[in-house]
Amino acid sequence: MTEEKRVALVTGGSRGIGFAVARRLGADGFSVAISARNADGVASAIARLQADVPSGKFAGMQADARSESDQKALIEFVGQTFGRLDVLVNNAGIGEFESVETLEPERFRAVVETNLFGPYYATHFAVPVLKRSGGGFIVNIGSLAAVNAFAGGSAYNASKFGLLGFSESSMLDLRHQGIRVAAILPGSVATEFGHSHGNRDHSWMLTSEDVAEAVSDLIRFPDRAIASRIDLRPSRPPKR
Repeated sequence: MTEEKRVALVTGGSRGIGFAVARRLGADGFSVAISARNADGVASAIARLQADVPSGKFAGMQADARSESDQKALIEFVGQTFGRLDVLVNNAGIGEFESVETLEPERFRAVVETNLFGPYYATHFAVPVLKRSGGGFIVNIGSLAAVNAFAGGSAYNASKFGLLGFSESSMLDLRHQGIRVAAILPGSVATEFGHSHGNRDHSWMLTSEDVAEAVSDLIRFPDRAIASRIDLRPSRPPKR
C-alpha cells in the first residue's frame, strides 16, 4: 500500500476488535471512518480514538450492517468526508449461541444478515470507490468458527462459513481490478463478544490488538501478493 493511499473504513468500529483496528490504522497514518449501530457509541469511540491518536483523522457514522441503505450511505459518507477509500475492514458482527431447536428464526436471521449480508452490502458499494482510488484492500474479519462447527453455533457458524466463501470468491472477482481481498479468522479473543467466559483466566486468549496487528501487516504486503486467508490462533491455549 503506497503512502498516498490512506483512507480506511472499519465497520463495527466503536469497540472491541473494530476499535483496535481503527486505532492501529490511525496510528499507521490512515484517515479512518468507523460505523456502528449506536450513534452515541460512534461519537464516544471517535473521541477516544482522537485522544489515543492525536495526530489521526477520524470520522464516524451510525449505520446498521443489516441495512442496504445504511451501508450505501456509509460508503457515500466516507467519499464525501475523505475523498477516497483504500481499505475496507468488514468487522461488524453479532452472535447468537443456542441449539437450532430453540433458536428463533428472527435471531438466526439477525446473525446472518449482520455477519454476511453486511459485508456484502459494504463490499458491493465500496468497489466502485476503491476502483476510483486506484485499487485497495478489503479485509473480512471472520472467525475460526468459519471452519470449525460447534454445538449451539448454527447461526454463527452459518454466517462465518458463508463469509469465508464470500471472501474467497470476492478475491477472485476483484484481484484483476487492483482490489485485494482477505479474511482473517481469529480464534478466542478476549472481548465482550460471544460466549461468556465468566471469571476464568483470559490471559491465554488473543487480544483485539493482535487482530489489529494482523490487519496492519496484511495491507502492507507488496501489491503482487495476496495472503487471502489468515488463521490467527492463541499460542498457548489451555490443554485439554
